[in-house]
Amino acid sequence: MCWDSPEALNSRLAVVALGSNLGDSAALVRQAMSRLEPRARGPLQRSSLWQSAPVDCPANSPPFVNAVVTWWAGAEETPEGLLGYLQGLESEFGRRPKQMLNEPRPLDLDLIALGGEQRNTARLVLPHPRAAQRRFVLEPLAEIAPDLILPGQSRSVRQLLAALAPTAEWVRLVAPR
Repeated sequence: MCWDSPEALNSRLAVVALGSNLGDSAALVRQAMSRLEPRARGPLQRSSLWQSAPVDCPANSPPFVNAVVTWWAGAEETPEGLLGYLQGLESEFGRRPKQMLNEPRPLDLDLIALGGEQRNTARLVLPHPRAAQRRFVLEPLAEIAPDLILPGQSRSVRQLLAALAPTAEWVRLVAPR
């Protein structure tokens, strides 16, 4: 797979952020990565696993394990279809309907981007509206696609990450396999 140019990176590239802060989070994230692999046209690119403090979560929420995966999506893949698959996977892993905003959960899968597709509906906003401000998305994504320019952005993932304030509550747990 060629990652040399932003144009190549943006062509039908699916970007999904994974997170967990309930149960054996590292194992859950790795299992979810494996479940996403059949959707890929070619190899699934996996980031390291990272641990971070919860962002905008209820008090006393446990830390998160985060990662990002990318893959080349087929022409038939739609953002809505992929979102439905991700939500089904979250349910299989034990996620329940929300009782409160950003509560702890065994698996959280966020569709960050699917090529240059854009959506702004009640069900789906694409690209993810806060991805460019979130270290827990950008740090893992920079490992596997640093030159990617997310739709609606003018700077690469690497440049967006460099513009974020540093944080001490950010630790690499496991390198990519």
